[in-house]
This record gives sequence, structure tokens and C-alpha cells, in this order.
Amino acid sequence: MNYNEFERAISSSERQLSMSEDFPVLMRKVYVWMTLALALTGLTAYGIATSPGALQLVYGNQMVMWGLIIAEFVLVFAVSAAINRLSLTTATFLFVLYSVINGATLSYIFILYTASSISNVFFITAGTFAVMAFVGYTTKADLTSLGKILLMGLIGIIIATLVNVFFIKSSGFDLILSYAGVIIFVGLVAYDSQKIKEMLMAAPDASEGYQKLALLGALSLYLDFINLFIYLLRIFGDRRE
Repeated sequence: MNYNEFERAISSSERQLSMSEDFPVLMRKVYVWMTLALALTGLTAYGIATSPGALQLVYGNQMVMWGLIIAEFVLVFAVSAAINRLSLTTATFLFVLYSVINGATLSYIFILYTASSISNVFFITAGTFAVMAFVGYTTKADLTSLGKILLMGLIGIIIATLVNVFFIKSSGFDLILSYAGVIIFVGLVAYDSQKIKEMLMAAPDASEGYQKLALLGALSLYLDFINLFIYLLRIFGDRRE
């Protein structure tokens, strides 16, 4: 081995060491951001549900509700599509704002379902999420093909849900869609966990650019958790009298 080859080998070894040091930092950021977003969503939802004035503002005016729903779509698109042009501070702020707005639109669950069933379903969701995230993180199998199938299934669920809401209006069909939604998001938790791991393992450092990728990972897992929770709540939640 000549000097140049030796130097390249040392440089490669140093890059691998850097990756091994920065990867856990980035992964911790993924789950810290996701947890904080879930906490903000829960606190916002509960706060609005326990405030008659806030409930009237959100649900008493269709323009406000539709404005919140549109804002959610815009924020997710902005963070996902424009992440390279956004600063980490701006992207984090948009993620926080999204989690708060999502809490406002989800405040209805505290009106429809009992507090005990919400708590029970939350712990079921957390346990299921933890297991599937671990599976996705540790499995040697490539979940890419499964991810594509699940994403197609998600599109089908969205279309079927809209058809049911506006045309069929069947509670039985809604229950079937809820079970299908659980299956899809259980799989997506594993798929997204593997994708995030592979993406961040390739990060040579924990610079702002890679922290923004970690933020995108947190957003993906946050959405998986929220949707899994909602579908499980539709199945196992006890409605108020």
C-alpha cells in the first residue's frame, strides 16, 4: 500500500467513525422532535376541548375549520418540499405550528370519546408503534417494496374514506376502513423507521442539512403515530353517552 492509498484508508476510517458518532445524535433528534410534537398536539387538543369559547371558534365556523385543514396540508407540503430552502429554525417552527394546528382539528376526540378510552388507545398505539419501529430499525429485510404497496394502499384508503363520507355513509364500511388503516400504518411505521435509519446512517456529520433530514423523519413518524392512533380509536374507543 502506497502513501496515497494509506491516506485514503485513514480518511475513510475517520469518516466511518464520524458517522458512528453522529448517527445516534441524529436519531435521538428524530424521536425527541416527534415526542415534543405529539405532546403539543395532545395539549392543544385537550385545551381546546375544555374551553367552550375555543370549541365554538374552531367548530362553530366552517371557514375556520376549513382554514385549519388547508393550513395543515400547506405546512406539510412546505416542510417536505421546501426543506432544502428552509433554515432549520424555520422548518422546526413550521413543524411546531403544524402540530398545534393538528391538535386543534383533533380536539373533537375529547368530545366524542371517554377520557379513559383515549388513554387506553394512546398506550396501545405507543406500544404498537414502539414494536414496529424496533422491527423496522433492526430488520435486515429490505422494506422498500412493502413501503410502495402501503403507500398505494394509503391512497386507496383516502379515496374510499371520501366516498364513504359523501356518498355511502356506512358505519360498517367505516369500521372496515379503520382496520385497513391500522394495518397500513403499522406497516408504515416499520418502513419509515428503516428509511430514516438508512438515510441518517449515510450522514457524514450532524450539520444543519442532516438535522433537517432528521426533522423530516420526525414528521413522518409523527404522522404515522397520529393516524394509527385515530384508526385504533375508531375501533376501540368508547363514545360518550
